[in-house]
Amino acid sequence: MATTSDIKKGLCIVFNNDTYKIIEFLHVKPGKGPAFVRTKLKSLTTGKVVDNTFSAGHKIEEVRVETRKYQYLYSDGDTYHFMNNDDYTQIQLQKELLDRPDLMKEGEVVTVIVRAADEIPLSVDMPASVVLEVTHTEPGVKGNTATNATKPATVETGARVNVPLFINEGDKIKIETEKGTYQERIKE
Repeated sequence: MATTSDIKKGLCIVFNNDTYKIIEFLHVKPGKGPAFVRTKLKSLTTGKVVDNTFSAGHKIEEVRVETRKYQYLYSDGDTYHFMNNDDYTQIQLQKELLDRPDLMKEGEVVTVIVRAADEIPLSVDMPASVVLEVTHTEPGVKGNTATNATKPATVETGARVNVPLFINEGDKIKIETEKGTYQERIKE
């Protein structure tokens, strides 16, 4: 059993008879009254995100998990196929378990979180950022760079991202996977 002082991002816990992953938390110590921890929890079975507040010292049941490196192979519909880099076994995961499946490129190495007790995959953590090529975007208007104006662009995986006006088709861009936002253009 853990307490609220052990809460950190990525911790998997049992809450309301389901397994949740903590995606955000904030320890709050008000001037008056007891301390508490405000959390945002994501269900690892349904993908639903809920807000919950734990009082300080509240006991929480931790789920023992292991992380393993898997390579993304391909998808067919809502099923995504991955291969373990160590023993070459393959697993299939449903789209709901993935945070940003539209940013995954074939061959991408991801971290799969597996419940240690029964070897069931719980979620997939992508790298902090990915580099993808822009396959379609409208040309920028010359001289329209005084503001932080953006335009929509489609990348090689089919995801749509807002990019600055100077980005053209064929450019490689770095995208933050957590928010799905443009970070920078990659020069070759």
